[in-house]
Amino acid sequence: MDQQLYKIKTPAYVIDGVRLEENLKLLHSVEEKSGAKILLAQKCYSVYQTYPLIASYISGCTASGLFEARLGYEEMGKENHIFSPAYIDGEFDEIVKICDHISFNSVEQYEKFKDRANGVSCGIRINPEYSTGEHGMYDPCAPFSRLGALRESFKHFPEDLEGLHFHTLCEQNSDDLAATAKAAEELFGDFLPKIKWLNMGGGHHITRSDYDIELLINTVRYFSDKYGIQVYLEPGEAIALNAGWLAATVLDTLHNGMDIAILDASAACHMPDVLEMPYRPEIVGAGKAGEKTYTYRLGGNTCLAGDIIGDYSFDKPLRPGDKLFFKDMAIYSMVKNNTFNGMALPDICFWDGSNISILRRFGYEDFKTRL
Repeated sequence: MDQQLYKIKTPAYVIDGVRLEENLKLLHSVEEKSGAKILLAQKCYSVYQTYPLIASYISGCTASGLFEARLGYEEMGKENHIFSPAYIDGEFDEIVKICDHISFNSVEQYEKFKDRANGVSCGIRINPEYSTGEHGMYDPCAPFSRLGALRESFKHFPEDLEGLHFHTLCEQNSDDLAATAKAAEELFGDFLPKIKWLNMGGGHHITRSDYDIELLINTVRYFSDKYGIQVYLEPGEAIALNAGWLAATVLDTLHNGMDIAILDASAACHMPDVLEMPYRPEIVGAGKAGEKTYTYRLGGNTCLAGDIIGDYSFDKPLRPGDKLFFKDMAIYSMVKNNTFNGMALPDICFWDGSNISILRRFGYEDFKTRL
């Protein structure tokens, strides 16, 4: 870690602009080689100050609701897609004004709103009924799923429908995409010659080191060549994968059966997926419990007994004032954080490889006005 990073005020998210751009260059090459259009899924990463950089490499963004759609429209200025499990009557007309593609979750939703779409390209999210993930919470093809229309819900091909959309992956490789796409083709293949675009959703870990990009390209080109359609991919994590840290400071240490360190960063407040997923984030220079000489359980500075980040080992004992850097914290962190217990929201910083700039600093008014 560059020594400048150890001087920042914590807690702070630090976006690694160098790695972010490396990811974007790779995604741009996938666009060129496959013919797919890649969209930023803002539900994962929505630091709009970096949208001009993102827009210079990929085709646009996608939203899960009106506010994300507005952000993409105002700050990205390229293709602006949206999917929602159900649209709110009072918001739909504004969505139509700022989005160029709208995906509906059911035939009924499409029929309800299609006459108000005013020339916007409309699609329906489908359920391929093919599960590939390890985490049931993130499986839209699980039994009784509320996401995506089943084949049996289509009595016929809906009039004026231009697209289909499936999204079933979560942090997965292209072999799962290829298998899911095949399942979707088996169920909905008779619709594919009738549409203009097919959105293959997100969850593609394209910028991960072991990702099979060639299989992704071949899968996309198979559909675009056979059916003459535009394929869309909407990754979130792949945009900013490994492109950020959460910097934290040790506030205190204690012993209760094992050594414990309390940080100014919280799992519950600043990296909720640690508890929700759950998973154990890596720390720069740290090891697993027992791997190095000194092992600590790291916890946040809240009253929640379960605000535990994980067990880590270090070469030296931790002391109040020591800085720790959690890896891969640009994704699903800032978009999910909260002010439980009155915890301060971390600053958002940008590292360009040589200098740090503060994109946003939060204070008491941000806590107060959230309610």
